[in-house]
Amino acid sequence: MSMQTVWQTYQSMTRDRSVQSKKVSRSTVRRILGYARPYRVIVAIFLLTLVVTSLLSVAQPLLFRRIVDDGISVGNASLVTWTAVAIAGLAIADAALGLVSRWFSARIGEGLIFDLRTQVYDHVQRQSIGFFTRTQTGALISRLNSDVIGAQQAFTSTLGGVLGNLISVTIVLITMFALSWQITLVSLILVPLFLLPARYMGRRLQALTREQMTLNAEMSSQMTERFNVSGATLVKLFGRPESEAGLFSGRAARVRDIGIRIAMANRWFFTALTLVAALATAVTYGLGGNLVIDGAITLGTLLALVALLAQLYGPLTALSNVRVDVMTALVSFERVFEVLDLPPLVTEPEHPRTFPAGGLSIAFEHVDFSYPTADQVGLVSLEGVAREEISGAGEQVLHDVTFDAAPGTLTALVGPSGAGKSTIISLLSRMYDPTGGSVRIGGVDLRDVTTGDVRAEVGVVTQDAHLFHETIAENLRYARPEATDAELVQACHAAQIWDFIQSLPDGLDTVVGDRGYRLSGGEKQRMALARLFLKAPRVVVLDEATAHLDSESERKVQQALDSALQGRTSVVIAHRLSTIRKADQILVVSGGRIVQRGTHEDLLARGGIYENLYRTQFAEQ
Repeated sequence: MSMQTVWQTYQSMTRDRSVQSKKVSRSTVRRILGYARPYRVIVAIFLLTLVVTSLLSVAQPLLFRRIVDDGISVGNASLVTWTAVAIAGLAIADAALGLVSRWFSARIGEGLIFDLRTQVYDHVQRQSIGFFTRTQTGALISRLNSDVIGAQQAFTSTLGGVLGNLISVTIVLITMFALSWQITLVSLILVPLFLLPARYMGRRLQALTREQMTLNAEMSSQMTERFNVSGATLVKLFGRPESEAGLFSGRAARVRDIGIRIAMANRWFFTALTLVAALATAVTYGLGGNLVIDGAITLGTLLALVALLAQLYGPLTALSNVRVDVMTALVSFERVFEVLDLPPLVTEPEHPRTFPAGGLSIAFEHVDFSYPTADQVGLVSLEGVAREEISGAGEQVLHDVTFDAAPGTLTALVGPSGAGKSTIISLLSRMYDPTGGSVRIGGVDLRDVTTGDVRAEVGVVTQDAHLFHETIAENLRYARPEATDAELVQACHAAQIWDFIQSLPDGLDTVVGDRGYRLSGGEKQRMALARLFLKAPRVVVLDEATAHLDSESERKVQQALDSALQGRTSVVIAHRLSTIRKADQILVVSGGRIVQRGTHEDLLARGGIYENLYRTQFAEQ
């Protein structure tokens, strides 16, 4: 089967694609070949082993013919013995070559898995935060596991099988024609019957395989969301284990049912092909037996032809199924490439600049911002449930935001929920780029600096501090991997959490659990602050960083913050009166605009939104 036939078949089998599907398929094949390029030497050796294996498989029937015609028929015991020894030697050589071939096949396949997984993982890490807010984690993990493995099979099972079978069919046909062209031609008359089940079942199996991948991704997503601590807690708090079990059972049943349909489709396919092969064998025995009786061929030749016929229809059966294997591989590759082709929303500059030395200022200059639309940040196939848009996507949420923060000063953001405070924070840490205007740190537009440099100089502590399922020391060193134990202890002292860590049996080697759920909210928050102190950035962003602390813990952490923020430019979303009173400037955000600015006393004297916020939100403190 030519590559052109594969493309045409794939085009006809994917009815849900646009008229550009053929171009996509051609591009997919070219990219697949590009991934194979680093393994071209191994592929060449692998192909050589396939050729030698095919030659050995043809040699055995010819030796059988020699035993019957030149040994058994004339009573030559010596020839029978030595020919049997040769057959045994060929079997051993064939087994050894099979092991060598399998090693090279595995080397290619596992190398491809490594290349694809690392590339997809690295590419996903570069996506904007909007990508992760839309994507189901389980569906994304499925791309890294099931789909990558499916793509790998193209270079192991599919590539090796197709090339090996093509070589085998060619050599077997040449040998059969040399032995008896009459029997060979009659046997080949039945070959077109292979195309009938292959054409129908190929389409059917490709569609079922695509559906199976989608269903497995949905089931994986449910397990990922429900098996983390937050999901499990929600299920238990709302008393929904029965409905959750029912939902999972329904999805698992769909996976089961489609698995049965695929199994039965495969069985019908191979049953039809096996029947055709059996008919061909019967024809060979009938015609060949009469030719032996007439003296046209020898008995050994007939037996050799029957043995070769089995080696012919086996590869032909596999080749007639190749469109199923190729289509499945193309589906897997395209699902992987779909992720790789999604461009990151936040891009790296071609000629990056660096931040100046010393204290860093912050400047928002006429900043407008609209959250990206669905097609800009996500893939519908990774969302589980396709939605046209998320709420607020494409709508402008910041309008002409302009302010300056001098080096070493503290700026507090206050305002009602949904006013745009967190969006300002996201732009400052370059989770997104503004759609209008510019955000500058140290006079440098953040779009002209690498994201690595931005993250190195801007330290962020969010309200919901996230910890990995690792030890306290490993979570802290995520900010600075080369930090010593003494530096970890110093940072923990600064965050007022060292006494707690010291009281634990394993100290810094204590595993905090999934998302740090073995710690209280206040302990996690102080861990996050310790991580910030260890990083020691020149710009600090606190997004309600003390929200989960009790009064005593807040007092201690506030003292640590006062010391840690000395000489650093800080921006804080303030929900505590103690924070805003110390701010060098307060920005009141409402409706995506800065509507008031000044010190605490100045704003109280002016009245308006800030005074109302103070009376309702801060007065009791």
